[in-house]
Amino acid sequence: MILSIESSCDDSSIAITEIKTKKLIFHKKISQAVEHSKYGGVIPELASRLHTEALPKILDEVKEFFPKLKAVAVTTQPGLVVTLLEGVTMAKALSISLKIPFISVNHLKGHIFSLFIEKDSTLPILVLLVSGGHTQLIEVESWDKFQVIASTLDDSLGESFDKVSKMLGLGYPGGEIIENLAKDGDEEKYKLPIPLAQSPKMAFSYSGLKNAVRLEIEKGDKKDLQFQKDISASFQNSATKHITQKLKKYLKKSNKKFEYLGVVGGVSANQYIRNELEKTILPFQMKLLAPKLEFCSDNGAMIGRYAVELFNQNIFTDLSQVEIKSRAKLI
Repeated sequence: MILSIESSCDDSSIAITEIKTKKLIFHKKISQAVEHSKYGGVIPELASRLHTEALPKILDEVKEFFPKLKAVAVTTQPGLVVTLLEGVTMAKALSISLKIPFISVNHLKGHIFSLFIEKDSTLPILVLLVSGGHTQLIEVESWDKFQVIASTLDDSLGESFDKVSKMLGLGYPGGEIIENLAKDGDEEKYKLPIPLAQSPKMAFSYSGLKNAVRLEIEKGDKKDLQFQKDISASFQNSATKHITQKLKKYLKKSNKKFEYLGVVGGVSANQYIRNELEKTILPFQMKLLAPKLEFCSDNGAMIGRYAVELFNQNIFTDLSQVEIKSRAKLI
């Protein structure tokens, strides 16, 4: 089995994955959302301290599996350095004390392999990664071959949901808040711009849309519930159209054909976005793959699932060579 640890931001999570079957034997996550909500976003130092409390508590629950562990895996990049350090420190200690190999996992690759938790991978696949820190369209040819087709020029989609929620004076994280408000809102009420609609560039951008929402909020009554619903629906509509337009552009021009589009990351839990993506790929004879809702946001299970691929290739990291990075690429 592989023990995997995730602490890249504000979720403390540990999982146990059986190598041969890829079965998830144990998985637990402790969220810090309540603690950070009063600040409208993640406070790195607070997150680090909370990891030091949560991770040992979860680890106590999996001690029975220690004799069966063949490796320990942990997110080493990208993420908040002070929170990554908490998981890496624990993983190093386990590697030394249990005399098992250490596996460094790229958080973004973990998100991609959240599609394949408890099952074999379906590769090649086209993947849309939408999270609090990233918005990327990626061609995944194999476990170690990734080609980024488009990335955000500024804000990520998840960050934009959080910012809109904050501008409305609502809680954090904002994704679920905005999605729920939008269900009863008029998405045509406010004519918000669709980013890069006239640009041939394969890229994503949310700073302009976010600013347009801010201007509408300043003109309206952000304490009015119907206003909150309408502005949320209008924002979600424009933000999603931006993605589907760029996706359609890629699918029309690309010579590569994929059977599946995988959508991963925290924002992949948004059902409205999932539905719009399904409509977009239907004419291209593609099917949508998405993780179970519990595995959309950061979690140890996805780190363990990608670690299985690395373990099977005998790819381990010398403890003296472990690198913690706040920013990282897939390749």
